[in-house]
Amino acid sequence: MQAFIGIGANLGDAKATVGKAITALAQVPDTTLVAQSALFGSAPIDSSGDDYVNAVAELDTSLSATTLLLHLQAIELAHGRERPYRNAPRTLDLDLLLYGAEEIHTANLQVPHPRMTERAFVLLPLLQLASDVYIPGKGRAQDFVAAVAGQRIQELTCA
Repeated sequence: MQAFIGIGANLGDAKATVGKAITALAQVPDTTLVAQSALFGSAPIDSSGDDYVNAVAELDTSLSATTLLLHLQAIELAHGRERPYRNAPRTLDLDLLLYGAEEIHTANLQVPHPRMTERAFVLLPLLQLASDVYIPGKGRAQDFVAAVAGQRIQELTCA
């Protein structure tokens, strides 16, 4: 199953943490890291604190969406993730954005991610990996880019 994971951090050495998270994603059992986007810097939305470092990873996995989510949460915890309040600054945030063409609506998991079409920091890295990606129940990801054009985001250099 093709899965896309949104990655973000804005506490500590966020750039290094995002890199470590991508390495950890490559080590998830029964999962292959297919590709990763560039790193992007973005302003917090509905939050405060430093700018975020964001990326998207494409995975090929035989894990169920729920099992994959458990691995994502374990990686977050290993990087000191705390959830003191909604949209709090974070050491690491991993979101299951897409899981094939499935729509999942449970108490613990919403796929496609419910706010992905409203976030430049999700759409631009996602489109870098899959320019023709379709968001189940929503439409082509490309069709939502104009609506997020006012959000501050920039591709980061490797240096």
